[in-house]
Amino acid sequence: MDSTLFLQQLVNGFSLGSMYALIAVGYTMVYGVLRLINFAHGDIMMVSAYAALFCITSLNVPFLGALSLAMIFAMVVGIATDKIAYKPLRKAPRISLLITAIGISFFLQNLFNMLFTSTPKAFLPPAYFEELINMGGVSVTFGSLLVPLITFIIVVIVLLILYKSKYGIAIRALAFDVQTVNLMGIDANRIIAMVFALGSALAAVGGVFWASMYYSITPTMGTLIGLKAFAAAVLGGIGSVVGAVIGGLIIGLTEVIAVAFFPELSGFKDAFAFIFLVFILLFKPTGILGINFEKSRF
Repeated sequence: MDSTLFLQQLVNGFSLGSMYALIAVGYTMVYGVLRLINFAHGDIMMVSAYAALFCITSLNVPFLGALSLAMIFAMVVGIATDKIAYKPLRKAPRISLLITAIGISFFLQNLFNMLFTSTPKAFLPPAYFEELINMGGVSVTFGSLLVPLITFIIVVIVLLILYKSKYGIAIRALAFDVQTVNLMGIDANRIIAMVFALGSALAAVGGVFWASMYYSITPTMGTLIGLKAFAAAVLGGIGSVVGAVIGGLIIGLTEVIAVAFFPELSGFKDAFAFIFLVFILLFKPTGILGINFEKSRF
């Protein structure tokens, strides 16, 4: 592989990894607060992509407007999921929450399969996404540069919210000690709803970007993408926002570059994330950043 092709694949890997990272951050935030692996998170990403497609094709909303509306819709779905499915089970065994999350995932998939059928829907990104940019002899699409940039900006905003705002302090306090938060008069359920809203909005951005980069969406698209994002969160250290981003980038870069070096492995590229997951669980279960949930979260 020559250096030009390697740099092209590096950009593509960062783009793919950035989308995994956005979704993984949502996983890690919900887990940090509730100790819940929200397996419906990938399906909220799928729902958001369909919402954006509907806004663009049926309402003639520009791409950025459709992205904003998809984020709002995802926030509503995320909050509703918490209020209807998870809130009544706050004190239930963890396995009950896990089974409920899987049930919500199946419900959303089948609902959208009924509404839109299982046939892939074409998702055409704005023209500027496909504009070629030449950087020192390396030609990449504008979209593949825009996605990592937007991801970086969003992650910085999330970190500022978590560490510089009173809501972020409340979220981190809730993640550390629920009982103390309640004694301080903070509405824990409200803070949890905010976490679901924020995580769902990130999933929406990831979903719309994914549809824009890969040109089609299906009701089951969130399953595999969501599982890879979960693997990214575990790889980086679930409970850590920065760790989720690192894990997403590692998996995205590995998928793209490994297939570029070894084209015969293209049929197995989806396995890389889960190979990482197995190894990290075997040798460093706390992930790369080694989050200790008795001491630190986010």
